[in-house]
Amino acid sequence: MKKLGFGLMRLPTNDKNNAADIDLEELKKMVDLFLEKGFTYFDTAWMYNGFASERAAKAALVDRYPRDRFTLATKLHAGFFDSLEDRDKVLHAQLEKTGAGYFDYYLLHGIEAGMLEKYEKFDCFHWLLEKKAQGLVKHAGFSFHDTPELLDEILTKHPEMEFVQLQINYLDWESEWIRSRDCYEVAVKHGKPVIVMEPVKGGSLAKVPQAAEDLFKAHDPNMSVPSWAIRFAASLPNVMMVLSGMSNLSQMEDNLGYMEDFRPLTEAEQAVCFEAARIINSQIAIPCTGCSYCTEGCPMHIAIPQYFSLYNEDMREDLEEKGWTVNFSNYRNLTAKFGAAKDCIACGQCEGVCPQHLPIIENLKKVSAHYDH
Repeated sequence: MKKLGFGLMRLPTNDKNNAADIDLEELKKMVDLFLEKGFTYFDTAWMYNGFASERAAKAALVDRYPRDRFTLATKLHAGFFDSLEDRDKVLHAQLEKTGAGYFDYYLLHGIEAGMLEKYEKFDCFHWLLEKKAQGLVKHAGFSFHDTPELLDEILTKHPEMEFVQLQINYLDWESEWIRSRDCYEVAVKHGKPVIVMEPVKGGSLAKVPQAAEDLFKAHDPNMSVPSWAIRFAASLPNVMMVLSGMSNLSQMEDNLGYMEDFRPLTEAEQAVCFEAARIINSQIAIPCTGCSYCTEGCPMHIAIPQYFSLYNEDMREDLEEKGWTVNFSNYRNLTAKFGAAKDCIACGQCEGVCPQHLPIIENLKKVSAHYDH
């Protein structure tokens, strides 16, 4: 397989404030181009795009192409089952929603210390092997958001897992929180191929500070800014697939342009990425990837990722000089449809599911202090 996978997580929508209102015609064009260029891997999940991603995969992909033309991955998330029977209910619902007949790759979703207990309690690792024996799953693995030490424990206890999906990008490679490099090296030690998620960190590595963009352009003016992030992840020897959550046809065309005949980064090019990471880290306020796991259960319906994105943009501005940015208006427009940052009741639901382990409650206070006045 070519190393670029289509992450069906940030799909084109008809209404930017309604993730479930997917623009199927745009998506079909993207699917067609992706397959035309020889790429085959599609990744979805139960809750992606407001719980509409799996059905969109059916409409845009499964119903329109022979089953052997593509590879489809989906996941079992700990938040959506509470019994042994529920595991099968979720899987069979996913088979119905996608119409796929079977899944080429099936993952236990977003394992971290808090969720691992539930996956073990309901014997999900063994259950996944049973589904493989039944032909409903071709390859069994898991996605992971925690420490390399915990990853080592899991792979030692469950050597039957065939692959692991990790968050890897040049910004998180040496991060003391994400520890991408350390987790990658654990996977290598256990001989498990890696599928990469968040290579562009939720799009934040597509729009970098000007100094970082200038650095990239000086080295190769023909390569787009996000191409550096995708190629960084794809250049790692143990990486079998890099998922990109493409939201429109132009993003896909850019990605396909340099991944169709993929050329790994040189050592000098890797050094450019690490220098860009240093620049970005010096300016980023809240390292949110925009995955929106935090919003699904928020009782106040706060648009957390959108607010963090606005706040990050403003923190890169010279506010003493400007005094006001358009993001103040953008924030007010969002609060007409969603709860404001000041409406947070500190219930902690968001922090319990955040793959980045961000102090969301404290960060919302910062956002509120900036915008709610």
